[in-house]
Amino acid sequence: MAQIVTRDQHQVAASETGPPVAVIVLTRDEEANLPACLASLEELNCALFVVDSGSGDRTVQIARSAGAHVVTHPFENYSAQRNWAQQHLPIRSDWVLHLDADERLSPELVAEINDVMRQPPADTDGFLLRKRTIFMGRWIKHGAHYPAYHLRLFRRQRGACEDRLYDQHFLVQGRVRALQHDYSDVLTSDLLTWTRRHARWADLEAQEIVAQRAPGQRVQASLFGNPIQHRRWLREGLYARAPLFVRAILYWLYRYLIRRGYLDGTEGLIFHFLQGCWYRFLVDARLYEYRKRS
Repeated sequence: MAQIVTRDQHQVAASETGPPVAVIVLTRDEEANLPACLASLEELNCALFVVDSGSGDRTVQIARSAGAHVVTHPFENYSAQRNWAQQHLPIRSDWVLHLDADERLSPELVAEINDVMRQPPADTDGFLLRKRTIFMGRWIKHGAHYPAYHLRLFRRQRGACEDRLYDQHFLVQGRVRALQHDYSDVLTSDLLTWTRRHARWADLEAQEIVAQRAPGQRVQASLFGNPIQHRRWLREGLYARAPLFVRAILYWLYRYLIRRGYLDGTEGLIFHFLQGCWYRFLVDARLYEYRKRS
């Protein structure tokens, strides 16, 4: 099992400061997903923390039985929760890795992180992880959806989550490099749960756009930046300037036809349409509704 701060003393005695990495997992009613997430961390040399926001199922018991340090904290939004966890948990590690309960590290990525953390490069403050999306049991490889890079592993004192209601990414002060192996984001096979979550997220994204809040700490959109900055440029520099509603349809056609999302089969048809058209259309509908009210 992974080294964690609540286990027997001989498991953490290898280093005066504890394991090199602290893994932070956010949860709420995740008893179906959490066991596989924690199992994927068994060979990772890490301290394990679970921040729960009021689960009514067996999530907390599962986390504790795996040896995690469990803390309950009210949920405001993902950005606030991640930053609170990083600032208030009793972390002794120099590096942190942020995960959600429906995400799993591949054995190859675990081995790569262990290897890198034995002697982290002095000129690097963060690592991009390559994500593969699993939808209804199928790996979504096409439609410009893979590879997708996310900044999840970084020096604790050098990184934080940007202040956004939705689509938050981590910011790191310093050089960022990419690791070579994948982690998986296992999306629910229950479409009702999936659509309910995305309906909520569509409203948050619409609120973010309408509010036009002071930028604060944000990922800088850049055509020539890292993959996250490039993706933000595509959204804010191109997509945001296209007409409401039309852009959702054009985006789906681009993903499904030009970027060959149809190669992902029936599951790909469902995913690319719902995530690439229906969801984007719903964001525009909420935007239209907010602007009409004002």
